[in-house]
Amino acid sequence: MTFVYILIGLVVVVGGLFIGNNLKIQANNKKYQATLGAEAPTLTIDGHTFRDLNKNGVLDPYEDVRLPIDERVADLLSQMTVAEKAGMMFQTMIGMKKDGTLIEKPANFMRVTTTDFIANRLMNHFNVMQGTAPRLMAEWHNSLQKMAERTRLGIPVTLSTDPRHAFSFNPGAAMLAGAFSKWPEQIGLGAIGDPELVEEFGDMARQEYVAVGIRTALHPMIDLATEPRWCRSNGTFGEDAALSAQLAKAYIRGFQGESIGPESVACMTKHFPGGGPQKDGEDAHFTYGKDQVYPGDNFDYHLIPFEAAFEAGTSQIMPYYGRPLETELEEVGFAYSKQVITEMLRGKYGFDGIVCTDWGLVNDFKIFGKTVMAARAWGVEHLSIPDRAKKIIEAGCDQFGGEHCPEVIVGLVENGQVSEDRIDESIRRLLREKFQMGLFNDPYVDPDKAEEIIGNEKFVAAGELAQRKSIVLLKNAGQLPLQANPKIFLEKVDPAVAGQYGQVVDKIEEADFAIIRTQTPFEPRKGMLERFFHGGDLDFKEPELSRLLNICEKVPTIVDIYLERAPVIPEIAEKCVGLTANFGANDGALLDVIFGKFNPVGKLPYELPSSMEAVRNQKEDLPSDSENPLFPFGHGLDYS
Repeated sequence: MTFVYILIGLVVVVGGLFIGNNLKIQANNKKYQATLGAEAPTLTIDGHTFRDLNKNGVLDPYEDVRLPIDERVADLLSQMTVAEKAGMMFQTMIGMKKDGTLIEKPANFMRVTTTDFIANRLMNHFNVMQGTAPRLMAEWHNSLQKMAERTRLGIPVTLSTDPRHAFSFNPGAAMLAGAFSKWPEQIGLGAIGDPELVEEFGDMARQEYVAVGIRTALHPMIDLATEPRWCRSNGTFGEDAALSAQLAKAYIRGFQGESIGPESVACMTKHFPGGGPQKDGEDAHFTYGKDQVYPGDNFDYHLIPFEAAFEAGTSQIMPYYGRPLETELEEVGFAYSKQVITEMLRGKYGFDGIVCTDWGLVNDFKIFGKTVMAARAWGVEHLSIPDRAKKIIEAGCDQFGGEHCPEVIVGLVENGQVSEDRIDESIRRLLREKFQMGLFNDPYVDPDKAEEIIGNEKFVAAGELAQRKSIVLLKNAGQLPLQANPKIFLEKVDPAVAGQYGQVVDKIEEADFAIIRTQTPFEPRKGMLERFFHGGDLDFKEPELSRLLNICEKVPTIVDIYLERAPVIPEIAEKCVGLTANFGANDGALLDVIFGKFNPVGKLPYELPSSMEAVRNQKEDLPSDSENPLFPFGHGLDYS
């Protein structure tokens, strides 16, 4: 789902390019409006009020809240056309205006208007982008549901989102965070390692999501960060399968509860069967990173967290882009593999929930006919778009992520290449979840409650505490915690915040200590999209390395590193007097640890290698296997 963050970046580059098409799209929009009927009236029967979603003046079984869900699903399914079924099989990005109104002109990443999505393409699953004030976001959601209510059958919308609660250097995550309470990245929850805290986070995040109508979390990401160069390590719980399994269970319980119900947020747990062992650490969003390898013969190790997720009842699963090499599996992307989805996921593990592909497997992402990002159709690049979609369906997937081409599915059914019975299998799963969540009963939210719940004092305080708990003290040469209002030189620390702890000075020569914040190094990539993925070598290069070491030599220095990945920092670790690692923490949280207002408790969720040679020699699928690590998995000091 990092693809979503790439699209955010594209806003800056291409956001204004769609303006020339405004008149054409507005004209089309009028045509789509004509396919929308009236809002659903109500029926009163035996003292009960029901929504007449198909506006026929009769209480259909699917509209009757008193009936069992399976009966309601069967009735609605029998009334759906192939086009309506096909629309349900797609989930793509949607946005809102800052004032909380629907987007009905081309804007930023939305090349299709809201009305086109719902009235013409008959879609009702969307990955909500950006955000606005809680009240306005709730009002936008209600407007979206009101439009869906005006379709022929009144099928409500299900909204999903990528993580919205992280405090980090990730610009995409920061943009999504908005008014929501701010916590460390998921890898920070791994550093804390406390299932009770993780479940508490899930429960609080759930309440904030539900308040604005978000009912599917495109997380947790329970891949194992066994390859330190992989750019998505910060989205995991770390490299240890047992820890990840324990925390995955707690995370899913927090969001879903014991079972999916009217207050649940469904978890789309990813990326089955484990996306961590990327060859050379490159990412499968790109052609050069499409391969997953298992030189340590450790495929089954990566399944352990998913086994825990199944025990916790995860409602949905997302496979990864990568294709496995030199295994018994077909060398195609996991969502294209019948061995992975039908035989392993559905057969071996008995999973009967929703399987949604990762974003953009079928169509190239184009702007005015120019391919900006190729479809992640790894191993099946030669197939046509309809044949790619057919193979995904035959593999056992229910939904296409990041796509909006239901006409392809209609064509496959009409041509006899995919049976309608097979489509019905997926629609039953998708409908069942909507009914379980109570969306057919009442999909609307209360804007007043959205303002009250999102970013409330209790949730914010819990997030602040979690930021502090996630910080790992890697080295203390006896100088920490700092005492007695010292003179401090800063880099990438807010002087206004630091001024509450010591005297901020502008020159190193005047300082008693320096406090430097930095992040894991990465290799800048040339492509417009690749720059959003921090991959490649993990060590500081010149002249930056010498610059940091020079500061350490001039004044006792505390270095804090955002561990987006596992950095190679032996020289820095030797020269500094204090070394901390964070996984998304604000300046106040860090300074509380440095000045002893909070005793550090975090532990490394993956080892830190001692050299790039050790990184290159380790095996992508094995945890903790680099030679002579600088800091091992589980390392973390305190002040006791």
